[in-house]
Amino acid sequence: MIVALETLILYRLGDVAEPVSLGVVYLLGVLLVSIVWGVALGIAVSVVSALAFNVSHIPPTGRLTIAEGENLVALVAFLVAAVVASSVAEGARRRAQEAVQASREAGLAAELARVLLGAPDLCGALGPAAQAIAQTYGLASCRLVLDDDGGDERSAAILLSRGDERLGTLLVPRGAEAAVSTVRPALEALLAAGRARDTLTREVVETRALKRSDEIKTAVLRAVSHDLRSPVTAIVASAEALATPGLEAGDREELAAGITAESTRLARLIDKLLELSRLEAGTAQPHRDWCAIEELLRDAVRSAGVAAERVKLVIDRDLPQIRADAAQLERAFANLIENAARHSGGEPISVRARVSGGRVLVRVVDHGPGIGRADQERIFEPFVRGPHESGGSGLGLAIVRGFVEANGGNVHVESLPGQGASFVVELTLSEAVPA
Repeated sequence: MIVALETLILYRLGDVAEPVSLGVVYLLGVLLVSIVWGVALGIAVSVVSALAFNVSHIPPTGRLTIAEGENLVALVAFLVAAVVASSVAEGARRRAQEAVQASREAGLAAELARVLLGAPDLCGALGPAAQAIAQTYGLASCRLVLDDDGGDERSAAILLSRGDERLGTLLVPRGAEAAVSTVRPALEALLAAGRARDTLTREVVETRALKRSDEIKTAVLRAVSHDLRSPVTAIVASAEALATPGLEAGDREELAAGITAESTRLARLIDKLLELSRLEAGTAQPHRDWCAIEELLRDAVRSAGVAAERVKLVIDRDLPQIRADAAQLERAFANLIENAARHSGGEPISVRARVSGGRVLVRVVDHGPGIGRADQERIFEPFVRGPHESGGSGLGLAIVRGFVEANGGNVHVESLPGQGASFVVELTLSEAVPA
């Protein structure tokens, strides 16, 4: 069709120039065909164009014979020029295709680097990486795995390795191995970097865990050496004093009361250590059942050993029940009330419970010195005492957070220095709440 169109154009231009000089018009079609469809078809078009040029424009027209020698030279020169133009166009076309392919592979390498090295976990990035390879090369399917996979009748396995280290396997449709071979070096380098990063991350996590374990062990030893020694020393001293001959009844009663108080303090500390160890070990699984917030709070006041007249309970009417471990939440609220009583300096404590946005909010408010913003998160860590803490083991708030979160809630503190502290426990309501 191109040759026929060019022949018609030459008929129109026959009155403008000599027929021999118009042969250059056929070169345009030869170049176009060579650039679009390749050199083989371009050479074929060159031969057809030469034949059409000879028959239609070189005298005698309508025949393949050439009457004059100069016309023969012109036709041969045209044919040679057409073949050379086809070869040059083919080279330009190949280089353009190579440039496009190189750009596409560079974009694929950048995308693979973003996916494989940007994901927190290498295994989770294998799917998106395989999808990017399939889209780039137009594959029907593609899988990337970290294990050795031999493929099957439909999939060919390309082993990815670096030295003696097996990195993974790229599974592509059979016959596509050569097409994706260019991405193999980049993919191997990225998988090696991803594996090294994952190994380093695990080592960092293990190091942090060991460091945290050492810190807890050190804190436990400090608690044992100080918090346990104090009540034991007081108990031993009181017991020795009781054995003194001639001790008056009033003194004996006072020493006995001291032994009882210190024993109770020691028992509470041991209970907190046991509760914290269960939370740290992940064995404090809640036994959920329906329970009423008002009953939990009243039991918590009694467990905390705080006089009922010091605690002001404000509870919304018709407060719905929650599904939780009553013993764990009672222990958590008792620790909060005990902590508030220790910092209030004799001032009353306010405990409020209400429903807000599908949650039950319990707020324990004291009138103590308050907690600075920098310490509001640290105080929930084990064995960390607040800046104004003079007593206590530093375990109560850690146990509060552990038990509340185990029951699907969360706890935080709202406070300003010198304005007291408000500990807020948020518990999620279940969909079906019994009357």
